[in-house]
Amino acid sequence: MKWNKRTFFSIHSWIGIQFSILFFIVCFSGTIATLSNELDWLFTPGMRVSPQETLAPRNEIRDRIEEQYPGGEIVYWTSPGPAYLADIVYVVKEGVRTYVFVNPHTGLIQGDAQITIQRYFRDLHYYLFIPFQVGHFTVLLFGFLLLFAFVTALLFYKKWYKKLFQLITGKGILVFFRSLHRLVGLWSVPFAFLFAVTGIWYFIERADVGGVSKYIRYQVPKVEVTDEEKWENLTYTVDYDQAIAIAKEQIPGLKVERIGPPHSTGNPIFVYGENEVPLVRARANRVYLDPFTFDVLATQNAKEINTPTWLNDIADPLHFGYWGGLTTKFIWFFMGIGISSLVLSGIWIAVKRTIRLQAEKRTRIKGFWKYFNYVITILMFLLMFVTLILRYQVAWHVIVAVVLCWGILIAAAYYIYKVRLKPIPHPSRASRETSPAT
Repeated sequence: MKWNKRTFFSIHSWIGIQFSILFFIVCFSGTIATLSNELDWLFTPGMRVSPQETLAPRNEIRDRIEEQYPGGEIVYWTSPGPAYLADIVYVVKEGVRTYVFVNPHTGLIQGDAQITIQRYFRDLHYYLFIPFQVGHFTVLLFGFLLLFAFVTALLFYKKWYKKLFQLITGKGILVFFRSLHRLVGLWSVPFAFLFAVTGIWYFIERADVGGVSKYIRYQVPKVEVTDEEKWENLTYTVDYDQAIAIAKEQIPGLKVERIGPPHSTGNPIFVYGENEVPLVRARANRVYLDPFTFDVLATQNAKEINTPTWLNDIADPLHFGYWGGLTTKFIWFFMGIGISSLVLSGIWIAVKRTIRLQAEKRTRIKGFWKYFNYVITILMFLLMFVTLILRYQVAWHVIVAVVLCWGILIAAAYYIYKVRLKPIPHPSRASRETSPAT
């Protein structure tokens, strides 16, 4: 094969067209995920908090949760980060998880839900609701495809660095959209590479390429079990305030963001948080404690982690853009919208060009990849609703909202790509259809 401009263009177009449906879902879900906490704040009043200097005792909050959710079990306690968001305490009762929204300053329970917008879009972006690692690796495939798509674009788009401000108008809608597609693509290059590289890192981590797991996975210590009866639902008796105080002694300057009580026999309490080390996620700093004696079992300080672990712990903040607060979230969101729009505009340009060239068969999704798109997408929708109904047991109005949002998106896509972009009949076919019967 001769590698030239046409070859790179063909590869670029093939990726964009053959994987178009899933490509858009992966890109768009990741884009929404960057501001999903803020969407929770917007649509869920119980998630809103007025920032204050003081924090309520965690044990006081624990007692209120026990009173309101008797027989439940706290499995996770997280502070989303921004001061305007409530703490979220995961309470499991009879196999059903409830997200309890707690004001960290007043200690009041402000509401609950079976699922949050943040959780929905993270699940969708992480694994498309498809279990058994199939969904995870399907999503991670797009880290490579995104990289190939942008590299080949730069290779066939000659002297692209001189066209960063070039938008062609007045020469027809196809030329305009083609120019806009290139312009948005050029400005998206740094973020596309960032998303692609971090996505490829996730693949390396999950597939354990080169045995990388032995360098980045921290072995969780176990607590010696002498009396199993003492382990029955410790989540409503453990001293959270003491655990936090000890963790802060172990890691000076620690800002606690997550607490995990021992939800099964032999598990320790864990405390995650941030310190002055930039970029890393909360679990880069972790302290494990015995739930009875509060002896420190293990500590990891972000200042002391090795390079593979550091790379692993900066992947999430860089991929989702939350490392710099609301400012970087909005930047990542708009750049994600740009990349998502490239998928849509690329399909539009291909279809429009097909119509103009009267060669529709050349650019249609066909064969294996056509069915790959459709099968994975249909499977995603089926398992999405199975998960929402059986695992999260969401209320009917949540199902209606999800169906309505997806319905509007699918209807808009059908209208634009099927109704508005109608193929022009081939001249010979048109003449046969309009010729008088013999």
